[in-house]
Amino acid sequence: MTGALSGRRIGLLTASAGSRGGGVSQVVADLAAMIRTSGGEPLVFALDDDEREAAAAMLSPTPLTLAKIVGPPQIGFAPEQLRQLLAAHLDLLHLHGIWMHPSRVGAQWARTTNRPYLISTHGMLEPWTATRGPLKKAIARAGYERTSWARATAFHALTANEAHDIARETRRVETFVIPNAGPACGPVPEAGRLPEVLYLGRIHPKKNLAGLIEGWRLSRRPAGARLNIAGWGDAGDVAEFERVLAAADDPSIVYHGPTFGEAKQRLLETSRFLILPTFSEGLPMVVLEAWAAGTPSLMSEACNLPEGFAAGAALACGTAPGEIARSLESGFSLIEPAWLAMAQAARALVDGPFSAASVTRHWEVAYSSLLAGKGCP
Repeated sequence: MTGALSGRRIGLLTASAGSRGGGVSQVVADLAAMIRTSGGEPLVFALDDDEREAAAAMLSPTPLTLAKIVGPPQIGFAPEQLRQLLAAHLDLLHLHGIWMHPSRVGAQWARTTNRPYLISTHGMLEPWTATRGPLKKAIARAGYERTSWARATAFHALTANEAHDIARETRRVETFVIPNAGPACGPVPEAGRLPEVLYLGRIHPKKNLAGLIEGWRLSRRPAGARLNIAGWGDAGDVAEFERVLAAADDPSIVYHGPTFGEAKQRLLETSRFLILPTFSEGLPMVVLEAWAAGTPSLMSEACNLPEGFAAGAALACGTAPGEIARSLESGFSLIEPAWLAMAQAARALVDGPFSAASVTRHWEVAYSSLLAGKGCP
């Protein structure tokens, strides 16, 4: 295949290529497809976290190489991973995510090969996230992150805000901004939908699910309104969420558990709104997935998608329960033509600036510049 990246072998290194990686795993899979479209050869390297089949299916036909973890999975020490990377004869290595041992492996590869090494932090340097687990992060900084950041040829940010976070933490300004790409768009909605709101994603403290549940309980809602929560997470986080949910004792809140494939798509296509009152994000893939399905969003500013507010595809929901309640009431009060206008605006964003074609062109320029030794485009 000919293209801007023809003949180039590009490694995508990440901690998890399966569902544990959340939106980062989907971004890696999408980027691999874009590299193939541009004539390049993507190869994915990840830690073996017992999601082999699911990860391979998500990435197919991209080759996936897994490295066995030795010791605590939170660190991700995999002594065979550097050998795997070197054996692949890569032209460029692109690390997705930080704070785990793959950062050290990426730096070692860059030092050994003297080839371009790119880091995407995926919102992991955003202040709320960067200050969580301070001891672990202090050890990571001293043990390998500072070396990895210094060795990087450049950084990739999803948003201008993230570029500022990268500069503040790493003291590096060699950063370019490319957003995530949304999926292919579905049909434009022709009628309004039932008063159902969807949260879809990780069960994690930063997602502010306790605030969402309290905001839902405070809101004035039409008859039959329902909050669907679909997600996955670490056992401790899920247990705490289930405790909060049980204490709320509200039958209009339905927890679906981990939801993927056709069941996930059905929820996206039938919801009146997707809601994400998060404290911290890079650029949430789930919002783009919802927009592609013609589903507007209620989201906090931490989603880093001001385009949604500007285009009329989203309403601000804040993070405090009272703010969330008012946003829900505003969404439910929209008459059908106003909701349809929001749905069409949402779909247009994913068909335009967040389309795979648009984002692919940006990546062709970025990768080509790095491979040519020119640094940031």
